[in-house]
Order: sequence, then structure tokens, then C-alpha cells
Amino acid sequence: MMSTSHEIAIEVQAEACARAAHEANRAYCIAIGDHSQVSWDDAPEWQKSSARNGVKGALDGATPEQSHEAWLAEKVATGWKYGATKNPDAKEHPCMVPYAELPESQRAKDKIFIAVVMAVGAALGC
Repeated sequence: MMSTSHEIAIEVQAEACARAAHEANRAYCIAIGDHSQVSWDDAPEWQKSSARNGVKGALDGATPEQSHEAWLAEKVATGWKYGATKNPDAKEHPCMVPYAELPESQRAKDKIFIAVVMAVGAALGC
């Protein structure tokens, strides 16, 4: 099926939102001493896809808690499980817990993601 120019524009906007939110979260992680996040350009496709899905949720009005729960459901569906440290090869992540059990430093990432998506989305007319 052929995409219309409007559909392509929406995809480009969503990609811009995902890139911005990913990089903002990466900067936050670096600030708190977590250097596990790679740049958007170096991120694997599964990570970019997850960010794009998060953008859709944010633009549809998801709260930070809803965003985390959607992320968690996506991770579970793709075989991830809880692990004390993030290990993409083993599909383990320390944030594989309900939102209420996340430390505030991790909840902040969901808040930052939503805020950046909404700001970039508004600037791009999403």
C-alpha cells in the first residue's frame, strides 16, 4: 500500500519526537551516572521502535505511568525480564517492575520522555 504525503509527514514528525526524547533521556542518564544509553544514531532498531511506540502513546495522552506500563508490556511480549543491570543481550532490565516500584530517578525518565515528545510534537504541529 502506498503512503500518502500526509502519512509520511506524520512518520517524520514521530521520528523527530522519538529522537529528541531518546536523546533527552540519554542526557539525563549521563547526568545521574548511567552511561548505558547509546546515541539515537547508534541505537539498535528494537530500541528505536520502542521509542516510536512511546511517542504514539504520549501523543495519544498517556501519562508517565501509562507510558511505563506500555513499555513494560512491550518488553514482556518480546521476551525481556527483570535483571539487576541492563543487559540487552540477555534481555534483562532493572526497570521491569510496575511504575509504583520504580525509584524516582527512573520515574523521571518517563516524565522527561512525555514532556519532550509533547514539546517537540507541538513545535512540529503533531
